Amino acid sequence: MKGEDAITMALLAAADRFYGVPGFPVSGVLEKTGAESVINEKVAIEYALGDSLSGRRAAVILKNVGLNACADPFVEATTQGLLAGVVIVVGDDPKAEGSQNAQDSRYYGELAEVPVIEPGPENVHEAVEEAFRASESFSRIAILRLTPDLLDAVVSPGNTERKGKTGTIAPLNLTMKGRVERARNMLGPMCEWSKQSPLNRMNGTTALVGAAGTGDKANLSRGASRIIIVYPPAAGPGICKEVQELGRPFVREHQRMVPPAYTDPERREDRGFYRSFCKGCPFILAIKVLDERGITVTCDAGCCVLCMNPPFRTSFVSYGMGSSIGVAAKSTGVALTGDYALLHSGLPALIDVYEKKTPLLCIVMKNNCMGMTGGQRAYDILPYIAWADPVICRADDETRLREMLVLPGSPVVLVIDGNCPEGRHHETVEC
Repeated sequence: MKGEDAITMALLAAADRFYGVPGFPVSGVLEKTGAESVINEKVAIEYALGDSLSGRRAAVILKNVGLNACADPFVEATTQGLLAGVVIVVGDDPKAEGSQNAQDSRYYGELAEVPVIEPGPENVHEAVEEAFRASESFSRIAILRLTPDLLDAVVSPGNTERKGKTGTIAPLNLTMKGRVERARNMLGPMCEWSKQSPLNRMNGTTALVGAAGTGDKANLSRGASRIIIVYPPAAGPGICKEVQELGRPFVREHQRMVPPAYTDPERREDRGFYRSFCKGCPFILAIKVLDERGITVTCDAGCCVLCMNPPFRTSFVSYGMGSSIGVAAKSTGVALTGDYALLHSGLPALIDVYEKKTPLLCIVMKNNCMGMTGGQRAYDILPYIAWADPVICRADDETRLREMLVLPGSPVVLVIDGNCPEGRHHETVEC
């Protein structure tokens, strides 16, 4: 069986939803899985995270440089956590046969602290299912690295049983520092998982990484080792005399990795305080109406994240700047964002949502400034979203707010217009 077909079959068996952007060498996989084409890779990741929150496994199929476009929510997901598995199926092009560069996506494994699996010709099905299990076990996105050597090779057929788990979202009482510490604490268990994985075959001789050496009968006849879990590293220094891999020497560079010691994650009650909206914030009325009605939102970066703190329970997760619309489109159905965040990187998701007529209420807190970073001026958003026919409401118009803050049957943009109070300063509340 051709590698591309085996990967397709394995993905169809392991995942519930598929998103992607075409590009060499994975366009065939995208087409054969019937993946939903999206406006860009960042939106694809946001959709997949929304599916995860709704209990659906999701695969995002893209080429190496596409991974750069979705780096923000991808890395943020490690800190925030997820529920059902999310796997980035990334097509690397080590020989630059059909790409503008030979970017090696495995280095994102170290940056984002996520599992990276590189299938070999003998275990394509097992590797795909293991990528989803790893995502769920360690509550973060996993990378499945593919290369033309594997996609074009003749590989062994397989049929691996799907055994889904459930990941976890970072507890709301953790501080931002505590969320980072919680995520980093998983590196130790991830290293043990990598070393003990039956996907790896360690014989102490030449080690072939992923599809390296495919068709090399000499290496196979000598019983070469095969490394499939490439991050965290499966092999320490000296275990293999020689390492052959496709692309840069990633495995060789990371053999000496030592996971950090466990750190008790910092909680609000340990620190002694939490932060809330500024006194006199005009948008508190809208947050209270959402809370009163039990409407859960996906919140963006910026002041929106404060609705995750007491006394509010309006949201439970935020995957970074401009992420709320894409995530909410596949989960809560309600996104809460700021005017600057929407212009920064939320517009592509809003365009995709309107193009597909996805039911979504996008609530924009319009204060014409960057409230979380010191009040720097933001552009007036209205000229740039006029095509969406937004509903504009004053922040103090309770009647209109109550009319509009409901789950919609189509895409709706609600712009809540308010001014930050003089001497703005987020309130610090003792626990």
